[in-house]
Amino acid sequence: MLKLFVHLKKYRVAAIAALVMMLIELTVELAQPYLISKIIDNGIQQGDLGVVWMWGGVLVGSAVIAFAAGIASSFFASHASLGFGYDLREKLYDKMQTFSYAVFNRFATSSLITRLTGDVTQVQDTIFMSLRFMTRVPLVVIGSMIMAVVVSPRLGLLLVVMVPVLLVVVIWMIKKAALLFRNVQRRLDAVNGVIQENLTGIRLIRVFVRMGHEIERFASFSGKLMKGTISALRLTETTMPFMLLMMNGCIIAVLWFGRKDIVSGSATVGEVVAVINYLLRTIGAMSALSWILVTFSRASASAQRLNEVFETEDTSETERTGQREQAGHTDTQSSLNHVHSYGSDQHKQEQRTVQGEVEFRRVGFSYPNSEIKVLEDITFSAKAGERIAIMGATGSGKSSLVQLIPRLYTEEQGEVRIDATDASELDLPTLRKAIGYVPQEVVLFTGSVRENIAWGREDATMEEIVEAAKRAQIHETIEQLPNGYDTLLGQRGVNLSGGQKQRLSIARALVRRPSILILDDSTSALDVATEGRLLDALEDLSCTTFLITQKISSTTSADLILLLDDGRLIGQGKHEDLMESSELYRRIHESQYGEGAQYVQSTH
Repeated sequence: MLKLFVHLKKYRVAAIAALVMMLIELTVELAQPYLISKIIDNGIQQGDLGVVWMWGGVLVGSAVIAFAAGIASSFFASHASLGFGYDLREKLYDKMQTFSYAVFNRFATSSLITRLTGDVTQVQDTIFMSLRFMTRVPLVVIGSMIMAVVVSPRLGLLLVVMVPVLLVVVIWMIKKAALLFRNVQRRLDAVNGVIQENLTGIRLIRVFVRMGHEIERFASFSGKLMKGTISALRLTETTMPFMLLMMNGCIIAVLWFGRKDIVSGSATVGEVVAVINYLLRTIGAMSALSWILVTFSRASASAQRLNEVFETEDTSETERTGQREQAGHTDTQSSLNHVHSYGSDQHKQEQRTVQGEVEFRRVGFSYPNSEIKVLEDITFSAKAGERIAIMGATGSGKSSLVQLIPRLYTEEQGEVRIDATDASELDLPTLRKAIGYVPQEVVLFTGSVRENIAWGREDATMEEIVEAAKRAQIHETIEQLPNGYDTLLGQRGVNLSGGQKQRLSIARALVRRPSILILDDSTSALDVATEGRLLDALEDLSCTTFLITQKISSTTSADLILLLDDGRLIGQGKHEDLMESSELYRRIHESQYGEGAQYVQSTH
């Protein structure tokens, strides 16, 4: 957890102020039992009202000071902890945004959500408690022991002996509880995962009448979470009764020996009362320790999960770049010169415009932590402005192939070259800004239709948004919506049909005016006529288009068709070439000729 404290540096002034105010409050509170002993011994027992009023006034004044200091400490602690939580959440989110697909898939989505919300909040609350209470508790205990010994060395010794025994037990429980709460957080991830799956697939669950099954599955995961939480809390909650037993025994001992000391004259009533007061304050502090124990144990588990994200290294892009830098430099340069050199190279890359020429050279690829070859020995070349259609059975590697172009994944063998340059040497943001990508699974965001299209390019004008919608064959549909382009979409575009969502996501890609356009089976919900008009509209864009499709009607006008089977490129060429050379392509054509004939004829 200490590793996360670096994010508190920005708020160190507020944190220090909170601690200073807490120390003032604590000092006053530790002095109050001593003042009470003076009132009893020098005022009440002596019958001197002047002493009572004098020390009573000091006691009231000190209480006001402690109250003001406590309020100020809470204010500064809140400012520091909430600011810390905000910054931590922002930096964690930024870190996640930098992950490649390979690294991102190491974490379940539900787990990342829990870390961004619950785990950050847990650590944030612990920072507040550390500034306001956690630091206070040990100081109260230590201060009470010191003051008890100062007031009455013999009676104070009882407190000094008892506290270390309690601390040994508490430290053991903290370590044990931290392990249990880490298990609780993992089970919470599992519960969130089930919730996410159910809410996402609620329509399918109802159509298949699987509500009962899903309720039982949720109950199973929720039950495991409950049992884990009970186990953790059972351990932590036993701390409180044990401490009270020890402390109450100590109070009885102080009263017993205090009576004897009063009789013998070695202690006064005020001194015994003061030691009892310090004992009660220690009991209060140690009682709060049970609450702090639970919070700290949870925070320790949460901090470890947050550090897992922060410490995750994504070397998929940097390893190969580093190898090329080492190969290209025979002399050793200083770190400063290297940084300037890299910055200069990066600046040149950013100035470079991507034209759209794409070449694969004997590319092989497997997903991380998998030995299965998804792509093997893929070689082809596409000139800028050409249309490349990619066909193949489910699982043949079509989507994997196009995901290598924007560097969502990195090839294991061979090279992916963009404009005759290894893609790994290009500036990644510049490359991706030149690509329009429409994924197989449509993703729309909460907001208006206009905002969803403009999400592809923030500075897009309304005219450019309308133009993109027209090319995507969705403009007329949008105009028929209640508020046109300002119509608000439901979550994930629930108020649109499948074809409308596909065309809207295509418009979002087109508004970027990309040099490379990737359509990952994103016209599957369109009829042949609409798809034909869309493909015709794309001709004017002069961008290199990669179209994953299962329709022959989409391939006939392609400049290059790639036919994949089980990760291998078994055929490539134009429609006429594959009709002559590929038996598989001919079978696909024959099975679809009826539904594709009309568009085929219209394009020839």
